[in-house]
Amino acid sequence: MHTQITAEQYDSWSAEQCAGIEVVDGMVVVAPSTSIRHNRLARLLANGLDLAAGPDWNADTDFDVRLQDVPLTNRRPDVVVYRADTIDIAPTRPEHVLLVVEVVSPGSETTDRIVKMDQYAKAGIAFYWRVEQAATGVPLVYTYVLDPATGSYRDGDVFTDVVKAAVPFEVEIDLGTL
Repeated sequence: MHTQITAEQYDSWSAEQCAGIEVVDGMVVVAPSTSIRHNRLARLLANGLDLAAGPDWNADTDFDVRLQDVPLTNRRPDVVVYRADTIDIAPTRPEHVLLVVEVVSPGSETTDRIVKMDQYAKAGIAFYWRVEQAATGVPLVYTYVLDPATGSYRDGDVFTDVVKAAVPFEVEIDLGTL
């Protein structure tokens, strides 16, 4: 597909048509296939975040966040922490989202490290975590906090093995079970 699609066109597509793609500036982008390790890591993080978030927040995987309508930009973060009271509102918008997590895979390095980070910051999402799958097999979790004055993220903590963060809420997730 070499023409821009609109939000209305995308919203008319089935869930099957939307699976495995993102839309950037109106252009459909096929997401690279992920490994079992990648999927397990995202699930462990989502489960841990969901347990720690309390009743006001949910943490889930595999759904779109609509960053903008024109030109259409939908990203599908590996993990999204969003307001629980917006579970039935579609599309999920940045104002519903507290934290997004991207697990870097071969083929997504530049997108996850630079492009998505910039897009999430410009959309006003308060927290961004990037997970690197190191050659040692021990994941590294880089955390970032939005600086509203600059509209960009500033560095937070870096975790290995166990994520023990105080923001956006207290959470402890053992990634050693990977």
